[in-house]
Amino acid sequence: MSTRILLFIVTLIVFVCGHATAENTPPPNIVLIFIDDMGYGDIGPFGSTKNRTPQLDRMAKEGMKFTSFYAAPVCSVSRAQVMTGCYGARVSVPGVFPPGCAHGINREEHTVAELMKAQGYATMCIGKWHLGDQPEFLPTRHGFDHYFGLPYSNDMKKKAAVNGQLVVPLMRDAQVAELLDDDAQNRIVERYTDEAVKFITRSKDKPFFLYLPHTAVHTPVHPGAAFAGKSANGRFGDWVEEVDWSVGRVLDTLRELKLDRNTLVMFSSDNGPWLVKGADGGSAGPLRGGKGTTWEGGVREPTLAWWPGKVAPGSACDAIAGNIDFLPTFVKLAGGTVPTDRRIDGKDISPLLFGKTKESPHEARYYYHGYKLQAVRAGPWKLAIAPQSEGRKKGGEMVPASLDKPRLYNLDTDIGERDDVASAHPDVVSRLKALALKMADDIGNGKPGPGVRPAGFAENPVTLYPTEDGPKRKGAAKKKSPPATKNVKSASLDALKIGDALDGEAAPQVANRPITITCEVESKSPDGVIVAHGGKAVGYSLYLKSGRLMFTVRTGKEHTSIAANETPTGRFSVEAALAAGGQMRLAINGKEAATGKNAGLLHRQPQERFCVGFDDAVPVADYGGKAKFEGTIAHLKVTAGVP
Repeated sequence: MSTRILLFIVTLIVFVCGHATAENTPPPNIVLIFIDDMGYGDIGPFGSTKNRTPQLDRMAKEGMKFTSFYAAPVCSVSRAQVMTGCYGARVSVPGVFPPGCAHGINREEHTVAELMKAQGYATMCIGKWHLGDQPEFLPTRHGFDHYFGLPYSNDMKKKAAVNGQLVVPLMRDAQVAELLDDDAQNRIVERYTDEAVKFITRSKDKPFFLYLPHTAVHTPVHPGAAFAGKSANGRFGDWVEEVDWSVGRVLDTLRELKLDRNTLVMFSSDNGPWLVKGADGGSAGPLRGGKGTTWEGGVREPTLAWWPGKVAPGSACDAIAGNIDFLPTFVKLAGGTVPTDRRIDGKDISPLLFGKTKESPHEARYYYHGYKLQAVRAGPWKLAIAPQSEGRKKGGEMVPASLDKPRLYNLDTDIGERDDVASAHPDVVSRLKALALKMADDIGNGKPGPGVRPAGFAENPVTLYPTEDGPKRKGAAKKKSPPATKNVKSASLDALKIGDALDGEAAPQVANRPITITCEVESKSPDGVIVAHGGKAVGYSLYLKSGRLMFTVRTGKEHTSIAANETPTGRFSVEAALAAGGQMRLAINGKEAATGKNAGLLHRQPQERFCVGFDDAVPVADYGGKAKFEGTIAHLKVTAGVP
């Protein structure tokens, strides 16, 4: 046999065997461990000396530490980013969803669980969900085969009608399995961990995706009996150390089942430490600010990646990445593709994981607080373009900044954001301002931009379990509400009288929805409020001023008012409307009286009360709203349609 033929045969054997091996390699299992309110300085790999974290220390030694990994200022936003691969503002999740809220994750969004399930993965969510508690928002409606955990934060307790105790619901799939009082919360980490081990064990023969968003270390702090009083850092340290134990048990289970070399485990947090909670609030280490802020301490999270044989041991990555990247990365590793029918902000960071590059796939990182763009980072440079609070106390002083007078930090040399170098680097300021304006044109800045998609909406939302105040929606009139407030649903507004008001979700739900107000009015004065809902941030009002009927819509600092040229005396019918594109219209007695155009719909629900015949808070527009309307307001109706 000639040497050439022998070489060909050997090459063919190597190719065939290699190809067969590649085809027989199963897709990796993926475990995402997501902690609640853990700060950058709360674990050993990121410099903590107060909390003992031997399991996380080992995880870092055997894997990769991400030192510029970003989340969001608060929990629901961060969790929306994990699920959708988008900035929270893009999917209309700007803040936190309370129990019984009408809003949640939209069923039209592609979640990471749905995409993994499409690749044949077993999927389970164990822990805190916080993307809505109505049936259409729960994990089992968004790609998870099973769910076990609390649907929202452990401090969102309500008095159960069955026993009068303050409790939170522990769910199994889509049903409430138990109501947990404070003592029962002491076992929550242990129970989550047991469920995680069971899921991994029963799923070992097929690829699986486990999302393990712990309730810990959110206040109130509830370490288990085996950890209470054992740390050198109070009960907060106790709970951090229990979380560390939980991580170790998950990793040990993977090792025992010989799944470790085909499993990627990621560990991160949803936002920075809750500094206002003092000793129960954790530490941001060298970073400035904490939970609820867009300083680094509020959104830069301690993040680890572990995959023996794939992720280099003892490695570190300082490239900009974030939890918006989980979806595209996990789907790519699973062998799938991300749908292109909608824009997502995340990127595949597997090249960073495998050490193939040190360059971030992101042009920039954007720091949103609600719908407000407060800062942008590119490379080592971070430009603050809006006032920022440090989150150390409620109502704390804001550090000023604006597009005209921004602050610039070099995070490579000033990780604590103390030295503003904007005046020394005008070229960098100009470049980052351009990036900020580009994003503002997409997602928006202060109000939603054209790239924003709506949140999910549930009709007639109720709490998951009967409570002492009944099945009212969050914010509805309660026993201690002011006398003016009446417990009336928005569907029967015509029962309200001048001087009545509605709180929260008892008021018309108008966020991201067209609005039509109709009523009949007879006024004895040239000035007076007909209806007002909102204040200086967002809202709308229909009123008389100097004898002219006016309609105002406010979104942030900007507001749009339209006024009828002629307003009749005596009794007349009124229609005021805000349409999907921002078009405004006033009609009197069925005839068009004025038109105008606002920037768009109200980007969030007004926080103030819905008032009839007065305005009890900061006025939406320039009128005196405290005095009661002199005359009659009848047949009042506010219709909020689907945009």
